[in-house]
Amino acid sequence: MSPKLIRLFKRKEISKEQVAKDIIAGIIVAVIALPLSIALGISSGVSPEKGLITAIIAGFFISLLGGSRVQIGGPTGAFVVIVYGIVQNFGISGLIIATIMAGILLIIMGVLKLGTVIKYVPHTITVGFTSGIAVTLLSTQVKDFLGLNIASVPAEFIGKWESYFANLHTFQLTTFLIGACSVLIIVLWPKINRTIPGSLVALIVATLVVWIFKLPVETIGTRFTNISSALPTPTLPSINFSTIQQLIKPAFTIAILAAIESLLSAVVADGMIGGKHDSNVELVAQGVANIASGIFGGIPATGAIARTAANVKNGGRTPISGIVHAATLLLIMLVCMPLAKLIPMTTLAAILIVVSYNMGEWRTFKTLLKAPKSDVIVLILTFTLTVVFDLVVAIEIGMILAMFLFMKRTADTTNITDIGKSRNFFDDEISKELDSIDSKVLVYQINGPLFFGIVHSFMDVMSEVNPDAEILILDMKYANVLDATAMEAIEKLYERCNKNNIKLLLANVKPQPYKVLNNMGFIKTIGEKYIFKDKTTAIAASCNYLKNRKVS
Repeated sequence: MSPKLIRLFKRKEISKEQVAKDIIAGIIVAVIALPLSIALGISSGVSPEKGLITAIIAGFFISLLGGSRVQIGGPTGAFVVIVYGIVQNFGISGLIIATIMAGILLIIMGVLKLGTVIKYVPHTITVGFTSGIAVTLLSTQVKDFLGLNIASVPAEFIGKWESYFANLHTFQLTTFLIGACSVLIIVLWPKINRTIPGSLVALIVATLVVWIFKLPVETIGTRFTNISSALPTPTLPSINFSTIQQLIKPAFTIAILAAIESLLSAVVADGMIGGKHDSNVELVAQGVANIASGIFGGIPATGAIARTAANVKNGGRTPISGIVHAATLLLIMLVCMPLAKLIPMTTLAAILIVVSYNMGEWRTFKTLLKAPKSDVIVLILTFTLTVVFDLVVAIEIGMILAMFLFMKRTADTTNITDIGKSRNFFDDEISKELDSIDSKVLVYQINGPLFFGIVHSFMDVMSEVNPDAEILILDMKYANVLDATAMEAIEKLYERCNKNNIKLLLANVKPQPYKVLNNMGFIKTIGEKYIFKDKTTAIAASCNYLKNRKVS
């Protein structure tokens, strides 16, 4: 489990020409990350420099230790609502502890090689909570975008909007116009120039307009009087068992979201560069990055899809670009942070409104509404729970519902067919053999996995077995899976067969079912001689047995 950067150096895959390209890409990404980091820090309920600290510290470690060639780390819009809620309930110290705990959880996930497990999260759930987070992120920006005079905005989604409507009379037209113009610049600027990010242009233009004309618009400086331009001294917070109990759920939320978002970002990046990331190494790097961010007073971080994509588009191909991105942000923070006080809050809100729109997978969401009803239910439920409650509740309930629906669909595809009555399954010779013994041999075929979801159907079919039959053959050719509940059902079937003097034969037993049957002692109970390689052999043996018995 070595970082991608070390692997690239060992293989000598980093050329001087590529280093030059990575440096340029890193600088460009830093310029993109600057306004975003400040805006995300403020929207998370902390001071603006904490967003930059996160991008610098976490971004450095994610690139240095990560399992992706081009991943860019830092604060993201997905964390805003979660972080804001933690700050409201537990304060800054609680956020720092939760971030460090989340980092430890991420490292454990990586060491236990749980990176590949993330791929089992259904697409409907990831789209549902991503779109839900986009809506909640947008809702956090309404106050600053409209210039509403609200002392403290509730953390809950419904509470926020109740507060907005209650204070709509404090709407400030000048603030709104600056914000609206900022949105237009961000959206339209790429048609003029794609190298310089529209968010930076909007930030500079709006700041100059407000400063030159002395407009009555709230700025970072009027809200935050003390903004530090120095990197803070690393400090370990005091943690006790009571604190861990209180913060384990928020920490778990941060860890799960960081894991999902970072690995999704890495997958997107793989598709853009034709590479392959190491998911477990990436999780360990995310864990170290969050621990370091917490120690330096930052907020949670993860892989940022938009910044990673910008890195790739500008020529970044190794983790060097991510390291340069962090170093550039550090230089900007040390030199230019005092100027940040002039930035209008409504412009930062405009930046995040555009971010929230872009992060919401609305086209995919619309397409998924045409999917099977079960998928639509999971999608809408996850989206609604994310918006109204929180991400953990949404993922927990969404995953549980998705698993139940999957088991139902799997059970619906599994059936037990009486093929002994149909001659289409056998050649002429076997068909004649079956006709000669006049339904004394029953042949049932299991089509699909034999697990607890299908057991009741299996037992219902088996209960209809003709008690006058003498041999029952179970063809397990298509039963690749057998669990303990189904094993119990087979044992009950065996007992019923013994009671009615019916011999039970098994055919086409696949490796996994055979292992279960053997481990649980059923092979020894039934006898190895009653296990056949296919149904044809089992039928032939059955016919010979009945004929020999008649002769004797």
